[in-house]
Amino acid sequence: MSTELFPVKIIGHIRTDFASKFGVPRQSGIVDTLEARIEFEKEFAQAEAIRGLEGFSHLWIIWQFSEAVRSKWSATVRPPRLGGNKRVGVFATRSPFRPNAIGLSSVKIKKIEPDTPKGPVIYVSGADLMDGTPILDIKPYLAFADSHPDAVDGFAGQVVYQKVQVVFPKELLEIIPEEKREALLGVLEENPAPHYQNDPERVYGFGFAGKEIKFRIQDGVLTVVRVE
Repeated sequence: MSTELFPVKIIGHIRTDFASKFGVPRQSGIVDTLEARIEFEKEFAQAEAIRGLEGFSHLWIIWQFSEAVRSKWSATVRPPRLGGNKRVGVFATRSPFRPNAIGLSSVKIKKIEPDTPKGPVIYVSGADLMDGTPILDIKPYLAFADSHPDAVDGFAGQVVYQKVQVVFPKELLEIIPEEKREALLGVLEENPAPHYQNDPERVYGFGFAGKEIKFRIQDGVLTVVRVE
């Protein structure tokens, strides 16, 4: 059995509202109002390459954890789902710190523009990727094969996260473009702050749609304090 490395080509990049990985939903589909688009590299920007894709409702995106590429890997990691305090095997998680920094996300196809000045563009919702993430491949989601209603979620299903109450002052919310407000509120309801931290005075922040969202979290209430 061959163990030789083989080249992997970047076929495109995704454009999202997240300037960094902080704030990005922890899994795809959690915030289905988040919109993004997939743009192809010149070599792959051919309408023929996506012919027939318009008949599918969802996609698998195979991508690179571009901010987590490292030469070494660890057999165990501390998943956020367990509060970042307990170690489990890396292959029992979706941690970015893996032997190969590859991610997998399921997204919904909103529309496809096969012929633009940049080539084909695929608009999707529910992505959990930061802006500019390299895309290695896309594949159609097949409900008859990919959906498993009786699946067991292991430790990930044993921890239930409650959405937090969001207090977003009107004068601050109005700084955000109207068409992006619902998605941002959905992101905040999932509490993007690290769950192992519990400092009500700490101000967290993340980039979204060209703005910096600053917030505090206390007793299940997330309060936006600044939009920069």
